[in-house]
Amino acid sequence: MHDGHPPEGRARRRRVGVVLAFAGLLVSVLGAPATAETFEAAPFVDEQVLYKQGDFGYGCFRIPAVVRATNGMLLAFAEGRVKDCGDDEDIDLVLRRSADGGRTWGPLQVVSEGNGTTHGNPVPIVDESSGRVVLVSTRNGAEPCPNGCDRDPWVQFSDDHGGTWSAAREMTEGKRPEWNFWYATGPMHGIQLKQGPNAGRLVVGASFESWDRVGKHVYGTHLLYSDDSGVTWNIGAETSRDDGTVIAQEVTVVELTDGRIYASARERGTDEGSRAYATSSDGGQTWDEPFRTMPALATTDIQASLLRFSEERLLFSAPMHPGAREAMGIRSSYDEGDRFETWEEGKVFYWGPSAYSDMVRLDGDEAALMYEAGTITPYEQIRFARFNEAYLETPNGTPPGIPGPPAPGPTTPDSSPYRNQAYVRGGAQTTDGRFGNGLALDRVDDRVEVPFNDSIDLGAKDFTLTSWFRYSDRAGAHTILWFHRVNRGTNPPALWLRAEPASNRIRAVLSVDRYNVTVQSPSAYNDGQWHFVTLQRVRGELRLLVDGVQVSAAAAPAGSVTLGKEFGLEGIHVGQRMDGVDRFRGTLDEVRVYRRALTDAELNLVRERNLPIGGQLALRLPFDRVS
Repeated sequence: MHDGHPPEGRARRRRVGVVLAFAGLLVSVLGAPATAETFEAAPFVDEQVLYKQGDFGYGCFRIPAVVRATNGMLLAFAEGRVKDCGDDEDIDLVLRRSADGGRTWGPLQVVSEGNGTTHGNPVPIVDESSGRVVLVSTRNGAEPCPNGCDRDPWVQFSDDHGGTWSAAREMTEGKRPEWNFWYATGPMHGIQLKQGPNAGRLVVGASFESWDRVGKHVYGTHLLYSDDSGVTWNIGAETSRDDGTVIAQEVTVVELTDGRIYASARERGTDEGSRAYATSSDGGQTWDEPFRTMPALATTDIQASLLRFSEERLLFSAPMHPGAREAMGIRSSYDEGDRFETWEEGKVFYWGPSAYSDMVRLDGDEAALMYEAGTITPYEQIRFARFNEAYLETPNGTPPGIPGPPAPGPTTPDSSPYRNQAYVRGGAQTTDGRFGNGLALDRVDDRVEVPFNDSIDLGAKDFTLTSWFRYSDRAGAHTILWFHRVNRGTNPPALWLRAEPASNRIRAVLSVDRYNVTVQSPSAYNDGQWHFVTLQRVRGELRLLVDGVQVSAAAAPAGSVTLGKEFGLEGIHVGQRMDGVDRFRGTLDEVRVYRRALTDAELNLVRERNLPIGGQLALRLPFDRVS
């Protein structure tokens, strides 16, 4: 929905800034005093860690939500997960407050103690007329529920800007009995409507899942609204889809300048796009139309946040990477949510692993982003970044991790039509192979690296990977082929094939979006003999074959294995994982990559006679020589 050009509003604002700066220069030259309004503010950002794993006696903190009370106090909520980062068991709702605009923060407060049960999904809302802070959340029992469980909405209040809190009340009026398998409020801040006949109304986004233990699961999205400062609630706009298309969950809302409510949701269905949106023109009582996907707003499958920054500008926060929880940033819309900036036009705040987020408006031209982030996983910290509008206009630069030119070194020929450079590292040498020579790898530093380019971009196509291997190790994991990058706990697209003699198997993994598919053999084939392994994605199935026999298969999701390649891909590694571990000890020969599914007849010709089968051959490494 975005054509790739900077929105006109953004370009116009930049032109005005230049004119004002030039006018300020003229005024200064002529001797007249320059005013603060003459110049644009310098870009500014200040970031600190509010919550960190292990702090305050908690194993993990997740699910940030933040609001600004009527006296200026900032309230930064999170889930304090006692045991670990899991979504269930003993979880408290916790809070830290700041009286100076987010520069310093007070101690941790427990707003709702789980006492072994799960209290989560915080949605704070500020009633501007009374000053009351309303907190809507959910609760469920102590038992683990990784595949869904019954959850209920609750509400509590603070009439002293978050200093003390009322006892919570179950919002029985906010949930239907059939919504029995999952229920989620937000998570992010809620809003109070400012315009029209429903001005003063509090609005919260929520979602549900129903299951009668027999038929299909039914997913739905709805709004909750209150006209009495959060004392009682109504179920408003509601949509329920059980046809597997648009499944909208984790809803964030904002009021548009014409008074409509704009809802952006995490899209969990099969339709193209990872965000869905809908509007309500009657104060949240009904949807104008069902949720529709927004493929141009590319992000991974995750919660996001919306914020009204100014009359001209809406902000959207989420990881920028389209297929991984990485690169937290903010994108703007200058046309009330019809289009949002691309990640290049938006502002990246943190390039590493990152996940859930929320935003809050501050004084002047400042706002703040509260978000989950870490070095290895996105859930190590919750950070708070104050920034001004000028900071959103600063360029992002090149994402870190973009591979530069490979270091020079020995190569082995690629006999595909593309003649890719295949760099032999660690002093690996040829030895007797299955057909002619093969490449001996020592599990110390030997491997082959093929830099990424379009010829080896498998994308969303079917593919075929083949290799001969011979080894005899009884322990460890030995990589045969590893594509593009390492999964750093952020669920990016992934594709790899590895021998795992410690687990007595050959195993392959295909990851697309939130789906991880594994196929594995019943044997490690570590008998010191030559074996021919094939991995294919073909017509919705992932197949693993050894010596021409299918040993495993699983349903394979559609989607690109290189989604987000603009954030840095490192090509193909032969004989090691991308980060240099799980190296192979033994001999590999005749590695091939096809951007299509070879037929069984073609695979037999490759296996039995090593024939040069054509058609979408992207890479062929015979390993006959190293030069």
